[in-house]
Amino acid sequence: MIGLWHWLTSPATWSGSEGAWALISQHLGYSGVVMGLAALIGIPLGLWVGHSGRGGSAVVNLVNGMRALPTLGLLYAAVLVIGPRLSGSAAFQVPAIGVLVILAVPPVLAGTYSGIDAVPPDAHDAATGMGMTGWQRLWRVEVPCALPLILSGLRSAALQVIATATLAA
Repeated sequence: MIGLWHWLTSPATWSGSEGAWALISQHLGYSGVVMGLAALIGIPLGLWVGHSGRGGSAVVNLVNGMRALPTLGLLYAAVLVIGPRLSGSAAFQVPAIGVLVILAVPPVLAGTYSGIDAVPPDAHDAATGMGMTGWQRLWRVEVPCALPLILSGLRSAALQVIATATLAA
């Protein structure tokens, strides 16, 4: 217990390029980049599949299959395969970010697709009856109704990424 207190109160722990603040900011930076990439991939794809109704069963099967991937094993394999082809810190950063994106896309995609798919048919009918186009119906009716599930998917992905980025570091 005394050793922990000494470590927490030591200025060397918190300063410098290998200090806790630098490592925390690096961790949050990785997580932010990964979440941004996952949102750029998962949200538009989920909106398209949910709105058009095409490929829903394929998305569900793909998402469930991707959730079953062993993250740590995938991380090791990516570093072993991709790492030697890159130099410097990119030899680890690129595979780690890639694997974390693969981990983060399924919950984002599933949340977005489920949210759009769960919009009540009455809301679709009312929007169509008001003369809304497909894009207007998507952005004015479906996305606001689906927002809780979209945010839930983002939250779930963020939890997984933050927990797994610790292993990647």
